[in-house]
Amino acid sequence: MSRQADSFDALYRRHAPSAFRRAERLLGAADVAHEVVHDVFLSLLERPAQYEGRSSMSTFLYSAVTHACLNRLRDDKNRRRLLQLNAQAVPLPSAPQEATAEEWTTLRARLARLPDGLAQVAVYYYFDELSHEEIARLVGCSRSHVGDLLQRLQVWTQQEAGAA
Repeated sequence: MSRQADSFDALYRRHAPSAFRRAERLLGAADVAHEVVHDVFLSLLERPAQYEGRSSMSTFLYSAVTHACLNRLRDDKNRRRLLQLNAQAVPLPSAPQEATAEEWTTLRARLARLPDGLAQVAVYYYFDELSHEEIARLVGCSRSHVGDLLQRLQVWTQQEAGAA
């Protein structure tokens, strides 16, 4: 085995468990979470230059897995299935850790309908309970822009609730 393969194997062993937990929490299904994590690591193996070293590897993978999960939720087949399960708009739970399975399904359907930037901020703020500063670092913008995105998210949520 080459040194590059050895180092990638060590990278996978170190970071894959947390990446999987992240994906499973966002997607709600272990088999889909495994696919997403596999795809993220395969992409990194094929194109290592995408990790530019501007953050730690764990931060990079956290963001990459979040993006991949949101993209997966937007997949047409999954979107139709989730929207059919529960099409009505429901506000984000104040404590996602305590949400019921039905609330998680609804939440995933809502995330699939959100524009990408708003979906990312919603996950980081409501699921992960990150600060504006932490979100700004992950997304690559200013803290005030994070505040603007959260306000747009609130307006979107109100419009969704009014349309239901």
